[in-house]
Amino acid sequence: MRLLVLVGNPRPRSRTLRVALEAAAAVAERIGHADGADVVDLSLLAPGLLDASPPPAVQDALDQVAAADLLLVAGPTFKATYTGLLKVFLDRLPRGALASTVALPMLVMGDVKHSLAVEVHLRPLLVELGAIVPAPGLAFLESQVPDAAEVLGDWAGLVAPQVSAALAGTAVLAEAP
Repeated sequence: MRLLVLVGNPRPRSRTLRVALEAAAAVAERIGHADGADVVDLSLLAPGLLDASPPPAVQDALDQVAAADLLLVAGPTFKATYTGLLKVFLDRLPRGALASTVALPMLVMGDVKHSLAVEVHLRPLLVELGAIVPAPGLAFLESQVPDAAEVLGDWAGLVAPQVSAALAGTAVLAEAP
């Protein structure tokens, strides 16, 4: 199984990246995935995302995302939704590119009033790309950083059964003639 963390924060080495990696590790542990996660940090690719033809690094990132079995998509909440950086990147994927991918949306936010952004904005984008989004996304508050291990562990425990079932279902679909 290929586990990939896609981070749409425009700042390199962001808090979003750190929390997303912890979240992915918590889910991976609960579903029995011991190989770790690969990472696509869009802050490193931003200069080439709007080129007419994607540079090799952007194309490689698009290919990695499309090939993921389990994709954790994380970003900060800007103006009550995910970042334009994440949207520009995901807009480069063709329709159905995530058809065999189980995805988990996650947003890091400063205020609880933005909590619905995960389900109202990010989930529909992933579904539009064909992803299976079997479980509630994570609205992670910046104030929860000191308790990140507990918060992420609780969330991972909640979503792991649904993720495992979805991964098993996509494996069956992939093997079908």
